[in-house]
Amino acid sequence: MSLKLHTVPVTPFAQNCSLLWCDVTKRSAIVDPGGDIDRILAEVEARGLLVDKILLTHGHIDHAGATMPLARRLGVPVEGPQREESFWLDQLPNQGQMFGFPPAEAVTPDRWLEEGDTVTVGDEVLEVLHCPGHTPGHVVFYSPKAGLLIAGDVLFQGSIGRTDFPRGNHQQLLDAIRGKLFVLPEETVVVPGHGPYTTIGDEKRYNPFVADARYR
Repeated sequence: MSLKLHTVPVTPFAQNCSLLWCDVTKRSAIVDPGGDIDRILAEVEARGLLVDKILLTHGHIDHAGATMPLARRLGVPVEGPQREESFWLDQLPNQGQMFGFPPAEAVTPDRWLEEGDTVTVGDEVLEVLHCPGHTPGHVVFYSPKAGLLIAGDVLFQGSIGRTDFPRGNHQQLLDAIRGKLFVLPEETVVVPGHGPYTTIGDEKRYNPFVADARYR
């Protein structure tokens, strides 16, 4: 399999910034650069990769706080999230102040993403799923070929994303998980925005927020 993954925990929130790359072309994408730019770029350099783009799942500070300085430093475009996420991306400076992060810039992506779009990483293609609820424009990235889901803050090992933020919606989140993620193959590896990897099958069986006894 030519799609490779390495996660770099960044920010005081230990957010899983994902480095995705195509092992054939050595072209890569950085997903959710919340902070700690030098740490992220050290991983890029250690693997001899060329970064083509930044991908964003959503606009919370721990996922997007370093987006603009990193994009300028690398000279690459920003793709995602879905357009409704401008609500959070426009507020990044205020979010940074609120949570004690370094100064952050508002983000306007070069490309907004919608359900059914695809993004490329070298020769690899990932599908875009719009999964609102945690935030209104949250997207996830799915590679059927690699059996890999970059889930952001939608689904975690044994938990789900918070919905008590402005424009959060608990029912939308449950519907997205059950209707879009739980239909994926059970062996699909889930890379959440925080914490350890899991699989779709394990969350269908054991996640107390969304598990279904039919799958046990």
